[in-house]
Amino acid sequence: MMNWQQLISNKRLGQEHRHPERHDDRTEFKRDYDRLIFSAPFRRLQNKTQVFPLPGSIFVHNRLTHSLEVASVGMSLGNDVASQLTKKHPELKEGLFQEIGQIVATAGLAHDLGNPPFGHSGEKAIQSFFTEGAGYDLQRQVSPIFWNDMIHFEGNANAFRLLTHQFKGRRPGGFVMTYSTLASIVKYPYSSSAASKKGKFGFFDSEKPYYRRIADELGIPCQSEMGEPLRYARHPLVYLVEAADDICYEIMDIEDAHKLKIISHEETMRLLLAFFDLDTQEHILNRIEDEGVDDNNERIVYLRACVIGKLENECVRVFVEHEDEILSGEFKGSLIDHISDLPQQAYKDCCSLSVARIYKSRPVLDVELSGYQIIQTLMEQLINAAVHPERFYSKHLISRVSSQYDIDAPDLETRIMAIIDYISGMTDVYALDIYQKINGISLPII
Repeated sequence: MMNWQQLISNKRLGQEHRHPERHDDRTEFKRDYDRLIFSAPFRRLQNKTQVFPLPGSIFVHNRLTHSLEVASVGMSLGNDVASQLTKKHPELKEGLFQEIGQIVATAGLAHDLGNPPFGHSGEKAIQSFFTEGAGYDLQRQVSPIFWNDMIHFEGNANAFRLLTHQFKGRRPGGFVMTYSTLASIVKYPYSSSAASKKGKFGFFDSEKPYYRRIADELGIPCQSEMGEPLRYARHPLVYLVEAADDICYEIMDIEDAHKLKIISHEETMRLLLAFFDLDTQEHILNRIEDEGVDDNNERIVYLRACVIGKLENECVRVFVEHEDEILSGEFKGSLIDHISDLPQQAYKDCCSLSVARIYKSRPVLDVELSGYQIIQTLMEQLINAAVHPERFYSKHLISRVSSQYDIDAPDLETRIMAIIDYISGMTDVYALDIYQKINGISLPII
């Protein structure tokens, strides 16, 4: 059984034995939050696709706005859980437990940092380069563990790498985040060899020692037997980060689809009102009328806020009621899976519509097709340069890679990983620009 006093630790990866002088009253977890907000990888999220093409005349969500919203909902979830659990366990009032809202919010900021350009299409393009593309023949030149990491390439595992890996010119421990913040972003706390059918896992083999160190410090139990692939229980706060993400991406995708007129106003109203019983529906509609909200987009914004509040309250209730299962590592599924029947069915209806009408809409498919081709081409050209660095064209391509990535390493696996670090860190626009230049489609203007 995990315990809260051990699970919430402000020890920093890479600074375990240091106690740096502080000049303000920020907590260590607030420092994590600020460190991310002002970082270049976080800033680049503004130019990475969430679902829909990046905005023209109509603004829709990108990875940055999504992450900020996840952080906001995560703060509410964490604060409400802290409030309720300290009533059950008064001893938790003394210590770091009251900071869990800040920890969940920070993990919300970080949860998408490892996603490559063009959303899930970019992620799939990296995997497919090794399983179906020109990279398939590399299997004979790398270790089975490294190969397994590559064919299951995962944005979640890459986020943990980005925060913990010592890139060239950086200090040990990567971002030097607190143990609890790092553990809270690892949604799938196991290695790629234990990946589910969907290919999800939480850390590459190169970062496995970091996660082991964190898990041992926080008392997160290992659930794999001797000789089995490495698998841990989740840190309990992962469930709150996951819930914040689930709430935001599903409900905000519905709002964006309404703005883009993929689904009608009437259908959107019906989908969102379905989260409430009839009396509550009538109350919400009366308030919209009384407050004079007659713009269709603003009506959806009002209703969306009500739905997020409803789901947030439901997830807090589930977490508190199932605290013992969560702490013992026996809780199954997500918090959303256990909410009351009415909002759960409404959430499922939103998911079904999203799959059928939003994620298969022409604008989304066009981005996925273009993004897939761009990332596949970048992978083919740049990995080939890493495999054959002595060639004339390879030298020119390698010179385009940022100096923080170890592209000149003597071993092939490190060079391949450097290319993946470089590509996954690109914005959509930068990836397109490099694609056009290396294919001779555009020339720089001097």
